[in-house]
Amino acid sequence: MSQSSPADLKDMTIGFIGAGKMAQALASGFIASRVASVDKLFASAPSMESLQGIKEKINNINVTTNNKDIVRKNDVIIVAVKPNIVSQVLKEIAPVIRSENLIISVAAGIRIPAIEDPLPNGTRVVRVMPNTPCLVGAGASAYSLGTYAQSRDAETVNKLMSAVGLCEKVPESLIDAVVGVSGSGPAYMFVAIEALADGGVKAGLPRHLALKLAAQTLLGAGKMVMEIGAHPAELKDEVCSPGGTTIAAVHTLEKNGFRGALIDAVLESCNRSRELGN
Repeated sequence: MSQSSPADLKDMTIGFIGAGKMAQALASGFIASRVASVDKLFASAPSMESLQGIKEKINNINVTTNNKDIVRKNDVIIVAVKPNIVSQVLKEIAPVIRSENLIISVAAGIRIPAIEDPLPNGTRVVRVMPNTPCLVGAGASAYSLGTYAQSRDAETVNKLMSAVGLCEKVPESLIDAVVGVSGSGPAYMFVAIEALADGGVKAGLPRHLALKLAAQTLLGAGKMVMEIGAHPAELKDEVCSPGGTTIAAVHTLEKNGFRGALIDAVLESCNRSRELGN
């Protein structure tokens, strides 16, 4: 394809440089949402052994150990490697970048100038911060456009990422905060689910039931915030009857710094993202 646009996403080929958890989540999400078919997806990694995970998760995905082949054969290139090797990878693929390539980086902390600098002048770049729930179509992603990215690139990224969850365009200055809230956020919620389940087990529930109830509770609470549109404090107050069980529990959370711990976690993740970009 010479000029890709949102209208022809199904004809677009997508290549992942890096085949780890994020690449697997996005590729699986794209297939599940039918925004891409497996024959249009490619992935590269340093060895066939390191490609085993994505091959097991996604039958018949095209794989290679040659990063340049990913660029040569695909329209959209998603750079999904660890932040510390992004520069090395970009320098490697720079000689084969074509004007029709759209480069999407999902590496935490790596700023747009650092992505653009090793690439040919005029390369279209978009920085995206997704999260792993993209795997099940419930991701939360934010993106920022590079210097040469066009409106059609924004539409392409929006359509790709909206197919696997919520997608928002933000100034790059806010991406580190996005990392703290939604990029790292699933891990906080997994800890919360585990802790809720542990509490249930201590109170006498079977482990499998406690986990199901805890996970569904977080899912339902999030859905209420999104669909009802009320402030979380208002929804919380509606559950807290005078002298009841819930207000007693909320008191314990407040007394033990639950709210402050979450805020601190977001800020730590945000600051670490900034450090990675320096």
